[in-house]
Amino acid sequence: MGELTPDLWSHPRLVAAVAAEDWGTVLRVYRTLTGLSQTRLGERVGLVQPDISAIERGHRRVTSLEVRQRIVAGLDIPTDRVRVRAEAPAAPVAGLALSGPVPDEDLLTRVTSVVGSGCRVDAPTLDWLDRLLSEHRRAEDRIGSRPLAEIMRQQLRTVVDLYASARGPLADRVVRLASEHAQFLAWMAQDQGRPAAALAWYDRSHEWALEAGDADMAATTLSMKAHMAWSGGRGDRTVRLAEAARWSAPGTSLGVQGMAAQMAARGHVLNGDGGDAERLLDEAQSLIGRAAEHPEDEPVWMYFYGETWFTLQRGMSALHLKDWRGAVGHLTVGLHALADEYRRDKTWYRTCLAHAYAGAGEPAQALSEALASAPDASAVGRPHSWSELHSTAVLLLRRGAPEGRQLVSALREYG
Repeated sequence: MGELTPDLWSHPRLVAAVAAEDWGTVLRVYRTLTGLSQTRLGERVGLVQPDISAIERGHRRVTSLEVRQRIVAGLDIPTDRVRVRAEAPAAPVAGLALSGPVPDEDLLTRVTSVVGSGCRVDAPTLDWLDRLLSEHRRAEDRIGSRPLAEIMRQQLRTVVDLYASARGPLADRVVRLASEHAQFLAWMAQDQGRPAAALAWYDRSHEWALEAGDADMAATTLSMKAHMAWSGGRGDRTVRLAEAARWSAPGTSLGVQGMAAQMAARGHVLNGDGGDAERLLDEAQSLIGRAAEHPEDEPVWMYFYGETWFTLQRGMSALHLKDWRGAVGHLTVGLHALADEYRRDKTWYRTCLAHAYAGAGEPAQALSEALASAPDASAVGRPHSWSELHSTAVLLLRRGAPEGRQLVSALREYG
């Protein structure tokens, strides 16, 4: 285990957790990567198993300098990692600046004059902003979130400025549009590994969705918060938020219901409840299949979520249950059907496929998939796809496969 330490402490999730002094995540991710039990880990850092469990679950905070030093020393955390501090969150919404597909001159003038003079907003203006948001969503699938985050913050400010001049049904449309922008900003913050900002945007989106009477968006924000909990390894919270998405916003579309059902299933997977997970996955598959028959009934932001995505999500559940062969099968089928325009997501699921091959005892295939996905994981897949490649490398190293060191060397070339 000692010879893995340098590679282990280059893992993005560990680096970020140490920088934020999130010791619960440090312990949980360290155990995931090394395969240690809570008892064995406790022996390393001088804590008993119940204390390790309490810290990992967030029931106990590490406030003692002595305990902090025990963790740093016991896990051999490099001193330069301990001194790193988390990146500060981005500044609040910036001033007006529009970007994206250029509208006709008359419409651009209308938008500018509404913001500047306080004239009443009209339906064509909001139609254009709807189309602009749709184009930005699809652009993010291909180029990732980082180039778009600031543009979307500015665009949301434009939408919010319109509210003062809106009346009647148009006011409801502005609030609904603001909710959609906030949800997209939350997703991008989550994609960039900024959970606090993501949660704040999801809360704002949920509030505006309720104000506008938009049940689909209200449920979607809860499902996406469940996805964040799943990313953090919190099974119970994942299930609770996903179930809230199902019962707290009645009248949602079949696709939105299917998304919530599969998120609840993934929470049960984290808890090791394979039976409940399979039941909910079957239910989700039925809902999503029915939704595919009437795509016109689905909200616009669900454009991506169909049977292909569900197949990939089922592969993710198999991966977490360590059903390596099942994961390989579902991920392979889903990736084959996934369009190239979804560059970011294709990268993510391909790194997961590399992980599944490593778990299935096929190191050569794991290395092949990992190397093929590395350029895009570095360019548009940080931190999640990049982190998954490191997890694959660690798994290969733990199993003594020479492909593990080959992958580590390749990843170092990308920085």
